Amino acid sequence: MNTAESIDIAAYMEQLGRNAREASAKVAASSTATRNAALLAARDALDGARAALAEANARDMARGRENNLDAPLLDRLELTPARIDTMLEGLGQVAALPDPVGSITDLNTRPSGIQVGKMRVPLGVIGIIYESRPNVTVEAASLCLKSGNATILRGGSEALASNTAIAACLAEGLASAGLPTTAVQVLETPDRAAVGHLIGMPDYVDVIVPRGGKGLIERISRDARVPVIKHLDGICHVYIDEGADLDMAFNIAVNAKTHRYGTCNTMETLLVADAEAAAILPRLALAYADKGVELRGCERTRGVLTDIRAAAESDWSEEYLAPVLAIKVVDGLDEAIVHINRYSSQHTDSIVTRDHGRAMRFLREVDSSSVMINASTRFADGFEYGLGAEIGISTDKLHARGPVGLEGLTSQKYVVFGEGQIRS
Repeated sequence: MNTAESIDIAAYMEQLGRNAREASAKVAASSTATRNAALLAARDALDGARAALAEANARDMARGRENNLDAPLLDRLELTPARIDTMLEGLGQVAALPDPVGSITDLNTRPSGIQVGKMRVPLGVIGIIYESRPNVTVEAASLCLKSGNATILRGGSEALASNTAIAACLAEGLASAGLPTTAVQVLETPDRAAVGHLIGMPDYVDVIVPRGGKGLIERISRDARVPVIKHLDGICHVYIDEGADLDMAFNIAVNAKTHRYGTCNTMETLLVADAEAAAILPRLALAYADKGVELRGCERTRGVLTDIRAAAESDWSEEYLAPVLAIKVVDGLDEAIVHINRYSSQHTDSIVTRDHGRAMRFLREVDSSSVMINASTRFADGFEYGLGAEIGISTDKLHARGPVGLEGLTSQKYVVFGEGQIRS
């Protein structure tokens, strides 16, 4: 393909779908060793292509600045040497992970003498639609490949040069291991019509994973004719409980907000028990001011921090993805749980507490895909959870929830072992 204008999008997507379906059967039938060899060869290819990756990413960054991309998007778009290192480490970690495909669990013998169990199997073809972050190309491809799936990747037009350079390295790894290069296909066109075709091809695509802004995910969820694994917002909370270790609370609250602003696991609302507000809020306010974070507080918060902006009702349901933080002082754990379950996007919420009983109540009663005790919300990530990488985070309750790694990219089928039994 030469240019977006030179192709028939419908025909192009049809061909990608056919390629992916054919490749998925070969990948599913391949051995763990073969898939691991492909991952490690892709890692070596990426390592050897650092200069090409940097050059391609520089073109994307320059175009992004010309198009006035905002700071969070530019941050996600940039491929720093450290982020390339992380991609390489992720490929190695995924290769080292146990292969879920083919594992049989829950095997039991029935009165008839048959043995019934469940076997993990690939989903088939996974379509992934994402914005900005070119490292997602590697994360998604590696997890799909290790779990025996083929994938079609549609990155944002702003990362087209970076994704194309990465795709060449992935293809090199696949070919080196004797797998079809069409097991990982990156769309080479920025035409948005391609997305409409991708989410409307149930004959070729088994599941769609959208990663990006709320508008993108809402559109995919609304229009897709293929099942979708998704989350819409990352409205994450940290609650500082009465009697909490305030040094610990300080470190967690600063890290959860300021480690990175443009990620879905960044804290957007801080809840503080009334008993601790006077002791912790002024100290936090100084730290946030040093980081350039704008604070918006409820009436009780502004009673302690008199010079901050008043929070509006809309602030409690806002994913800022920016150096802005909403703060609310609450009576205690009960009010914190009620507030979180009302306004949280069911992504990640954390409590800082010394009280085991209240900590366990928080775990049981907060209805989010990741619930934490005495830890920063920034840990809600497949890499940090030991998954090697993640294909996305799901706040749905069916099939997969939280960071989606290898097991989330497989399904189960019943398997039966018999010795000639017939049903009477």
